[in-house]
Order: sequence, then structure tokens, then C-alpha cells
Amino acid sequence: MSQRAVIQTGGKQYLVHEGQILAIEKLENESGASVHFDALLICDEDGGNTQLGTPLVSGAKVSATVQEQGRAEKVSVIKYKSKVRYRRNVGHRQPFTKIKIEKITA
Repeated sequence: MSQRAVIQTGGKQYLVHEGQILAIEKLENESGASVHFDALLICDEDGGNTQLGTPLVSGAKVSATVQEQGRAEKVSVIKYKSKVRYRRNVGHRQPFTKIKIEKITA
């Protein structure tokens, strides 16, 4: 198994490994751009050597490339109150950035 790490971006934490493609909160980068994540909470190497951050692992980073920018499926939020003729329907599409993890350096 390859190296694994827990990164923090967009207020969320993700368990990632090399070659993984995942959708995260939107980043202001274009497709094909490289992104580096320095906020590593845990880094696990092949030999079983695990580094725990307090709160972050110093000197470790994850390199990734941006695959695409997109928006998720529409979520419909419906509000209704009986007997007062109140109805409201609002839609929301959350923007995301799809990235591919290239390299984890500990």
C-alpha cells in the first residue's frame, strides 16, 4: 500500500493516498494547475512509520493537480407552513474542485 495522509482543506478532513481522485470544496485554481496542501494532520508511510501532528506534521506536504471545476447536483430546499399560505422552494448547487493526489512527502 502507498503512503496515506489526512489533509485539511475547506473546513473538512480527507484521508488520501497517491493516485486518488476526490472532490473537495472549491479552490480558485484552473484545470491543470498544481496545488500543495501543507495542513497534514497524520502521515503514514509504507513501513508502518506513522507521524502524528500536534496539530500539524511539520515539513510534510501533499502535491495534487486540479482535474476540473464543477457544481454538484441540485438540492431542493422546500419550506411550508400550513394555514398561512406560505410556500418557498429554493435550490442550491454546491461548487467543488476535483483533484488528483500526485505525491505525498513526509
